[in-house]
This record gives sequence, C-alpha cells and structure tokens, in this order.
Amino acid sequence: MPNRWKPNVTVAAVVEQEGRFLLVEEDTADGLRLNNPAGHLDPGESPVQGCIREVLEETACDFTPAALVGVYLNRFTRTRTGDDITYMRFAFAGSVGAPHAWRTLDDGIVRTVWMTLEEIECCADRLRSPLVLECIRDYLAGQRFPLELVHTDPSVLQPPPGSLR
Repeated sequence: MPNRWKPNVTVAAVVEQEGRFLLVEEDTADGLRLNNPAGHLDPGESPVQGCIREVLEETACDFTPAALVGVYLNRFTRTRTGDDITYMRFAFAGSVGAPHAWRTLDDGIVRTVWMTLEEIECCADRLRSPLVLECIRDYLAGQRFPLELVHTDPSVLQPPPGSLR
C-alpha cells in the first residue's frame, strides 16, 4: 500500500473566561482567520503536551488542560494547491494564566481575541475551520472526558534512534 492515507494530527484549546472564548487571529493563505489556539502535534510529545506548547506559542499564556472535549475529523481542499487534506483534532478544555509580556506570538499569529459565542457565530465565515465552532459548542453542551482517555505510550516521548535530542 504505497499511498497510505494519514490524517494530520492537530491539537486545540477551548478556553472560556466569563462567557468569552480565547481565539487567535492568524494570517493564512486565505487571509486573516480566527482559530482556537491550535497547531500540529510535534514528534516526541503527547497530545496534551502539544496543546500546552501550542497555546504558549500562539497566545504567550500558560495553558492548564482540564479535560478532553473531543476528537474531530475535518477534510478540505487547499485553495492554492488543490491538495486534499484531512485533520484529526484533539480539543482540550482548560484555563490560561496571564500572558508572558516578554514572549512574542508565533509566526502568522496577529493577535489574541476574546469573543462570545454569538460574536463567533456572526463571523463564522472567518473561522479557519468549522471545527472551531464545533469544539466550542460541544464544550458549552458540557462534553468533557478525562485527560487519561488519550493514552500516550512512553515510546512516543523518547527521541528517535540516532537523534541528538
């Protein structure tokens, strides 16, 4: 099977404070888009570790995960290349601390914003993915699973043979 299908694994954070959700505005090939703090899972990290890292990189805030909201699949075609891409997203609910003033936001991240559900729904056409709203709605519906539901074998956390890590 030479062309085995492999979805891209991403992690995302759903953070709510006083009825508002933390989003990032990011510069994409399709213009400015809104997203949960999210990104690709890197080699050598668990989904929880990846989410903690992505939130810090994109918001300059420390993220404390409390629960898994859900695991989502999304498929789309890239507008510029026509590539057919599928993402598997692990969405975690949690809280953030105050931003670290000395940290810069990740490349492409323009700013962080706090928005109500209604505000997010009103600009649904600006969302990076339909999963942004889906994760928030599941969170608001009370969907929570223990973090232990996502098991990461210790072999994942070890550097590959021959690496300098």
